[in-house]
Amino acid sequence: MVSTYHRFVDIEGLRVFYREAGDPDAPTVVLLHGYPTSSFMFRHLIPELADDFHVVAPDHIGFGLSDAPSADEFGYTFDALAAHTAKFLDALGVDTFAIYVQDYGAPIGWRLALADPDRVWAVVSQNGNAYEEGFVEGFWSDVWAYAAEPNAETEAALRPALGEEAIRWQYTHGVPDPAVVSPDTWRHDAALVARPGNDRAQLALFRDYVTNVRLYPALHEYLRDSRVPVLAVWGANDEIFGPAGAEAFRRHAHDPEIHLLDGGHFLLESALDEVAPLMRRFLARHS
Repeated sequence: MVSTYHRFVDIEGLRVFYREAGDPDAPTVVLLHGYPTSSFMFRHLIPELADDFHVVAPDHIGFGLSDAPSADEFGYTFDALAAHTAKFLDALGVDTFAIYVQDYGAPIGWRLALADPDRVWAVVSQNGNAYEEGFVEGFWSDVWAYAAEPNAETEAALRPALGEEAIRWQYTHGVPDPAVVSPDTWRHDAALVARPGNDRAQLALFRDYVTNVRLYPALHEYLRDSRVPVLAVWGANDEIFGPAGAEAFRRHAHDPEIHLLDGGHFLLESALDEVAPLMRRFLARHS
């Protein structure tokens, strides 16, 4: 088995943790995680890809083992996270890459692609939304209310999302047998989200999420014009980003490959054995 290396690099005064495996001369796949997790979500996927690809998985600023400056010290927006990720890839000498995007990783990946379309040679979206159809209204209504009018009442409605019970739900909802999901996942994430001051950083990103929706028209044009290969492999039971978000790629992507699997938001925890072969075949065809 190819070894996975656990490393840190300083980017503009902030320490970024990342996982790396595979031959650096092989085609690169960048794994971009969502909320509330980190590159920890890819701990089992990385060895599945590293025989054939150079795999890089950073922790975003404010997440995982990367630095988590206060919201007064760092402007937590998706623009800022994407710009920092671009500088991270430059520092590693990664010029072209495929992206695997999930949850928050999607708006970060979309910004990377829109900023420099020639860098991205393939897209894998695992419950990484790109269409308004993907939003499950029952989940998102409080987020939209907070973005429209941030105040004590709308903030209070979102604060439970920072707690361990809500994080556990993200991992177990929609999973045919929740017992296959290790409690290490949500306990690991909850402990890091609970770092002092991190609540304000996460609330800032909740508030900023509406900016991602505004990017969708440009993203759809990019998908149509670039003809970048797209694999959408989706937990069909996700109550955050529903399966309509996967099917919607057919509207703009060139002949996308779409698979709806019996699982939830964090599909790798319950369906790794299905996701990994789909990815390997897709990436091999297009690399």
